[in-house]
Amino acid sequence: MRIGALEAGGTKMVLAVGDENGNILERASMTTRAPEETMAGIAAWFTERNIETLGIGCFGPLDLNRDSPTYGYIKATPKLAWREFDIVGCLRRALSTPGAALPIGFDTDVNASCLGEATWGATQDVDSSIYITVGTGIGVGVMVAGELLHGLLHPEGGHILIGRAPGDDFAGDCPYHRGLAYCLEGLASGPAIAGRYNQAAEELYERAEVWDLEAYYLAAALVSYILVLSPKRIVLGGGVMKQERLYGLVRQQVTTLLNDYMPLPDLDEYIVAPALGDDQGIKGCIKLALNAM
Repeated sequence: MRIGALEAGGTKMVLAVGDENGNILERASMTTRAPEETMAGIAAWFTERNIETLGIGCFGPLDLNRDSPTYGYIKATPKLAWREFDIVGCLRRALSTPGAALPIGFDTDVNASCLGEATWGATQDVDSSIYITVGTGIGVGVMVAGELLHGLLHPEGGHILIGRAPGDDFAGDCPYHRGLAYCLEGLASGPAIAGRYNQAAEELYERAEVWDLEAYYLAAALVSYILVLSPKRIVLGGGVMKQERLYGLVRQQVTTLLNDYMPLPDLDEYIVAPALGDDQGIKGCIKLALNAM
């Protein structure tokens, strides 16, 4: 079986062909440009490879309600050219054959990563998990009882409101949540770290106070996720988490902030790094495609 996978990002599109075991047989990437130009290139690439189904993990926000007239659309994204773009419909029209609509699975990029780790990675032995990506933004994918979580929209856990740490007067990087309220993404994303210290995050490696503060904010969010969603494992990924010292610091802060309120497993096995390297997203798209069949 030849399975198409598309990890649709605001900066680049990652395309792959895989098999039902999650193996990636072929891969390519394209810069994200205007929708018409980008979709034409994607459609041409997949057409040449005779895929039987397609999974899309996409930047959002998205309409994931199958009963909605705009199911499959990218909604109010900051990338203005992509607002209200029917990405699922566009690719279904381009890739289907007469009388046979191509099956397409569709979800957020971070839910795809959550699904990839749950299927072939760090959370495949549990039925409830969270995948968090900490990078240019912060996204949260949630699996509950073996199913990806959807509701009014989809989890937007990067924008939960948290209090600023004592002594931190940074105004926040999120245009929606600064001043009266502050969100996790605005205080702890890569751009937030750079904005707070006027240096790129990778240039701050030796400054312990940078990562102590980052760990505090991430742990504060994790405590909320733990108390509300009760996941059986948490995976922390994304570019900021390449600072591997953060894992130990976050675990310590979670212990401090929970203050023995509830029992937790060994945190070294509960709050973990991705097992699939940087492939959890594209592998999750393979699984979305399989599910669509």
